[in-house]
Amino acid sequence: MPSDEAWRIWLLLAGRGFGKTRTGAEWVRARVESGASRRIALVARTPHEVRDIMIQGDSGILSVCPPWNMPTWESSKRRLTWPNGAMAFAFSSYEPDQLRGPQFDAAWCDELASWQYPRLTWDNLAFGLRLGTNPKCVVTTTPKPIELLRELATRADVEITEGSSYDNSQNLPPGFIQAIAGRYEGTNTGQQEIYAQLLKEADGALWKREWIDDHRMQTGSDLQDMYMKAVAIDPAVTFDPNRSDETGIIVAGISDDGRALDHDKRYWAPNGLTPDHEKHYWVLEDASGVMTPDAWAKRAVELFHKHEADFITGETNQGGALIETVLRHAPGGQLIRFEGVHATQGKRARAEPVSAIYEQGRAHHVGEFDQLEDQMCGWTPQSSDSPDRMDALVWAINGLTEHSRKGVWLWV
Repeated sequence: MPSDEAWRIWLLLAGRGFGKTRTGAEWVRARVESGASRRIALVARTPHEVRDIMIQGDSGILSVCPPWNMPTWESSKRRLTWPNGAMAFAFSSYEPDQLRGPQFDAAWCDELASWQYPRLTWDNLAFGLRLGTNPKCVVTTTPKPIELLRELATRADVEITEGSSYDNSQNLPPGFIQAIAGRYEGTNTGQQEIYAQLLKEADGALWKREWIDDHRMQTGSDLQDMYMKAVAIDPAVTFDPNRSDETGIIVAGISDDGRALDHDKRYWAPNGLTPDHEKHYWVLEDASGVMTPDAWAKRAVELFHKHEADFITGETNQGGALIETVLRHAPGGQLIRFEGVHATQGKRARAEPVSAIYEQGRAHHVGEFDQLEDQMCGWTPQSSDSPDRMDALVWAINGLTEHSRKGVWLWV
């Protein structure tokens, strides 16, 4: 454990079986026994994981506390109480707003890289970590390629400890070590899950960060003239500010291999100007977020007019005609062109053609879109996550491709 005075956040990046949970539990126990902490936040991905792993698990808090200082767990209050009056409160990333209001002098965050809403949960916790003269936070996690984790790793007040699964091999069954070595040694999954390496993208992800970074354009750069722009929406099925998925809203454009389109004469090009493999795509804005239907409709319509887009597109499988109805009721919504899409393919089949465009260097992000890029490089076809920003990007680019094949008006 690093010196207690040298850090505000201790980031323990370690592989499976390293002993991360035991380390976090022992740290909490030591803080309570020394009197250094009396109000502690315990944060995990789900409420069950706080209880079953951090508190009641084989390596959890109840297993490391001695009988003379055993805390009482009150599940109805989500609270541990020690004989000396110190308390620890359970929170989950599925309900980040529960962290609004309470104050703490210490926090233990487990598997932060897998949290449902990592940024919102972390920000709410950070605002509450203000009791005492030197509040501390321990983060125990196997790393995954998310922006928040990369950001924490660069902060001056963060102490980083790294460890592999092999570091704790004397306390693990021999069969476990043999199994993971035989299956994952030498793979990206092994680098992440065994050696705790912070990878640029998830193993099996359809996008690579270098494909994005190598062809990024900065805001204000001279861009190729775009003959068509689209606003794409991937709406959340329900709205709850604490639990809802985000509504993905992406603005993108398409150009034909840099041909200028700013002259006087206009004509109809039945198949666009160039074949598909020469078209370039420009991601102009990511306006995604957790919003009510009225709010995302208003935002999408505003973006339609701001970027002088040609159409708004969105998946109608869940909401059907409701999406267009909500858009039409937004200010300026009567003037939009809406193109509903009924998804007949899975996410992978829809995303792979877009991934290929990035690999070929024909997609350009105008600026940096950290959360969108995290979803692109963190999602795999085997994942059960709902990457709303990525889905909206896929709808935008596929929609632009499809429309460009039908024909476009061009200036020459």
